[in-house]
Amino acid sequence: MAKKRQISNQEAKLFPIAMPKYQKQTRFLVAVDCIIFGFDGTELKLLLVQRGLEPEKGKWSLIGSFIREEEDIEKGANRILNQMTGLAGVYLEQLHAFGNPERDPIERTISVAYFALIDIHQYERQLNDDYHAEWFPIKSAPRLIFDHEQMVEMAKKRLRYKAAFHPILFELLPEKFTVPQLQNLYEGIFDTVFDKRNFSRKIQSTKLLIKQKDKDKENSKKGAYYYKLDKRRYAANFHAFLNFIPNPDNIK
Repeated sequence: MAKKRQISNQEAKLFPIAMPKYQKQTRFLVAVDCIIFGFDGTELKLLLVQRGLEPEKGKWSLIGSFIREEEDIEKGANRILNQMTGLAGVYLEQLHAFGNPERDPIERTISVAYFALIDIHQYERQLNDDYHAEWFPIKSAPRLIFDHEQMVEMAKKRLRYKAAFHPILFELLPEKFTVPQLQNLYEGIFDTVFDKRNFSRKIQSTKLLIKQKDKDKENSKKGAYYYKLDKRRYAANFHAFLNFIPNPDNIK
């Protein structure tokens, strides 16, 4: 019996009727939502936009839109982020797929959520005003549409986990920073308050930071010395920062 010849991609485009289709299967829309965390030296913040279409038009939303037919999800995520905020070159990490059949009241839509960490001052000039992108402190962010608050909560848990076991928090800091800034960041991530003297003592004991000669005098008359991360030592011993994390074994 003669062996059946496979149809080439070119032939499939010319004769689409020859290509088999999955019968009786429901077609879904696929979207991307981006959870962008930023740190301004004082507070941990979340980047939001005002939704431009119904339902919930004008209400605050994560940065998101639909994936195009010709693009993969990661390229779509970067395109959507750039289109809606002006941000480019931001590292995005896939978080989770949200597929509750009722999550979007208009049409069945599966959303793939991504999250990122950035230093706000490094990217603040890139933001455009087309979608009214705005930074909000995590603790006082407005109510979000659909299941976006669930996405943010999951991203916060992932951030805490990665902060505990991976060298990631310094993505949120400028090249040089003060100990109070570092403390503000840890307090924002873990939603807690550290004793200032105890935190400073512990951070110095890690020997992972290099003290600079200049000071930040904008936030106090006395000023606080700047530090830089010793990247070589940090790469080998970043677990020293576990000392600052409350109950790291309970992080999920």
